[in-house]
Amino acid sequence: MKQTVINIWQFYLEGFRSMTLGRTLWLIILIKLFIMFFILRLFFFPNFLSSVAADNDKDDYVSNELIDRAAGK
Repeated sequence: MKQTVINIWQFYLEGFRSMTLGRTLWLIILIKLFIMFFILRLFFFPNFLSSVAADNDKDDYVSNELIDRAAGK
């Protein structure tokens, strides 16, 4: 089992080492992921819970919202 995992790891490692165009494509993919998860998150997904409730009241706010939404209010 351990030798199989090592063989698979070496297979992919050698494949990535011999890439030329693939490295550029992976760099583009990583840049796009960085933009999606870090940059866009800052602008389009603000921390709503911090603006609504204080530090100690966050758990109460979430539990009340869950109860209210389950009750259909």
